Amino acid sequence: MSGSTTAGARLRAAGARGGANRWIVLVVLCVSLLLVALDATVLHVAVPAVTADLRPSGVELLWIVDAYPLVCAALLILFGTLGDRIGRRRVLLMGYALFGVASAVAALADTPLVLIGARALLGVGGAMIMPATLSILRDVFPDRRERAMAIGVWTAVAAVGAALGPVLGGFLVEHFWWGSVFLINIPLLALLLPLGRLVLPESKGPGDGPWDVLGALMAAAGVLGVVFGVKRLGAGEGPLGPETLGPLCVGVALLVLFVRRQRRRAHPLIDMRMFARPTFSTSVGCIVLAMLALVGLQLIAVQYLQLVLALSPLETGLRLLPLTFAAMAAGVTGSATLRRVGPRRMVAWGFVLTAGAVLMLTLMGQHDRPGLLTAAFVLLGFGLQTTLFGAYESMLSEAPADQAGGAAAIGETSYQLGAGMGIALLGSVMNAVYAPALASVRGVPAAAGSAASDSLGEAYQVAARLGGPAGETLRTAARHSFVHGLHVTLLVSAGLLLLGALAALRLPRVMECPPRAAEEPGAEKRQSAEASEARDEAPESGKAPPSRPREQRPPRPRRAPTAARESSEAAVPVGRGSR
Repeated sequence: MSGSTTAGARLRAAGARGGANRWIVLVVLCVSLLLVALDATVLHVAVPAVTADLRPSGVELLWIVDAYPLVCAALLILFGTLGDRIGRRRVLLMGYALFGVASAVAALADTPLVLIGARALLGVGGAMIMPATLSILRDVFPDRRERAMAIGVWTAVAAVGAALGPVLGGFLVEHFWWGSVFLINIPLLALLLPLGRLVLPESKGPGDGPWDVLGALMAAAGVLGVVFGVKRLGAGEGPLGPETLGPLCVGVALLVLFVRRQRRRAHPLIDMRMFARPTFSTSVGCIVLAMLALVGLQLIAVQYLQLVLALSPLETGLRLLPLTFAAMAAGVTGSATLRRVGPRRMVAWGFVLTAGAVLMLTLMGQHDRPGLLTAAFVLLGFGLQTTLFGAYESMLSEAPADQAGGAAAIGETSYQLGAGMGIALLGSVMNAVYAPALASVRGVPAAAGSAASDSLGEAYQVAARLGGPAGETLRTAARHSFVHGLHVTLLVSAGLLLLGALAALRLPRVMECPPRAAEEPGAEKRQSAEASEARDEAPESGKAPPSRPREQRPPRPRRAPTAARESSEAAVPVGRGSR
């Protein structure tokens, strides 16, 4: 039984590395990522229904929304490095099971605390799934040309999931009940779990030395503290308040101790020497800057569409679809673009294109201009996805194959940190411009102006209570102030994006692709081991199976010219000498 299981696993891994089966693996990984991305945004439009049904307090409602991204971001490094030790496929399958159970509990929750706990379990499952998908992809596609194409599809699916969440959630809440936004996960997971067991190959790092449990917990607590503190800033809390400053200080201190611990250990969770590589550290920085500039802006843009242009949630989701389609196009064509122009120009020009789209949005005012908005969103989606694709591909290709899980976790953690800091920074800029203008509106009581300065939605409610000329004056002033704040926020965002373009100049000029025969580390050792296994499994008569030697020793005269010919067609140098 054990021998047949081992043989089946070996055949599955060999097929994933070399045959068409790897594209089936990519489909499974992309559907897995789609689930995680959907759950990050699908609940947003269901919040009013959840509030009416469960009647949570303000703090409980905050945790219902934030428990999933907080827990997921905190545990990415823990489960990414655990997958490198015990097997990435094993961690991914455990993530499927936990995600399915948590989805069922969330859908049937009858109290706010049960829903918060279920959302936290969803975050644990998401942290198991996200880095495992990217690290398995790194192992299944050892050739960088094909891997670039696979990463392009992977990033496009992430963009689709994030954008599809509010639209799908709005449809489900409108036709069913709020719990249906979680139940949609279960049929997909029921399909993914057996399919993943069948087609996904197992892969892991060398596993030298004991797994650093204390270091993994330090990283999790440190990231949780930083992300929580940043989210409190984004919610409008003062930077010196205990609920903001305390978690931030503790989180930063734990992360500093984590880095020092990893540098001292003989077998660290994450090899900090990776950050000494300019390509790796620059790619991580570009991911942070891209999300820092765009996520907070996206939140403000949704408020603009709904509160200034008076679009419904469904209409808002449809207005954002061009951004999603453009992101998909950038992901699908990213591999060819990367080979043609190289990482440096691809990431830098992606930042510049996104900055241009952001500046176009400053032309938006009190009235709807759908043509301008669509054009800006198309450029925004294409530019952002181009930047993220180039950064992710460069980061993953620079990391050693045996540390793919840790590298993927670093990339995803950078994404989450950038998103949280973006909401905090751009939200603070928006509030700094918006609030003072409403402090003293002529004809409006000071108390009403102070209450309206919290947000545009609050201003509309205060204006409705006032009524008459005073209410209309406050409503008009709030709209003008919000649009002015939006323009200032767009300018700050464009400045961050141009800073990212400058940072991208440290990336390599060309996409460096070794010959296919030498692409995968340890390929010769694996071929030798497989040949040894073939001899051991040969019949006792001493005859080896006639087909195995031909499969394991491909004809050299045909393989070498093909690699050389492809290398010359891609117009990229061999090795890592030219940066």
